[in-house]
Amino acid sequence: MTTLFAGLLVSDLPRAERWWTAALGSEPLMRPNDTEVVWEAGGGYVYVDAHLDGRVAGQGQVTLFLDEGHDLEERVRALAAHEISPVLDETYDNGVRKVTFADPDGNRLGLGARPA
Repeated sequence: MTTLFAGLLVSDLPRAERWWTAALGSEPLMRPNDTEVVWEAGGGYVYVDAHLDGRVAGQGQVTLFLDEGHDLEERVRALAAHEISPVLDETYDNGVRKVTFADPDGNRLGLGARPA
């Protein structure tokens, strides 16, 4: 069995926790240590890590493909309520739409869906 466990480097853990909680629409699943916060997302997991250890924050990207197009609209509206705006909104030739957001460090969250 394979389960996605995607990690993103961040410079400020409390700020990242607030942003990713709003962006993913759920509270964290766990805080395994003083530098990481984990959320369940789409059958896998996304975590932020503030232990940089010489690495640079803000260069990661995660894309989640939602079940229906209307779910995407709901998520975009929910993010707007938290003053999180898209940095990119694309619709591909096949009708699939992808809306991309950036956290305060520049890590990107893409949300995609087929047309409703």
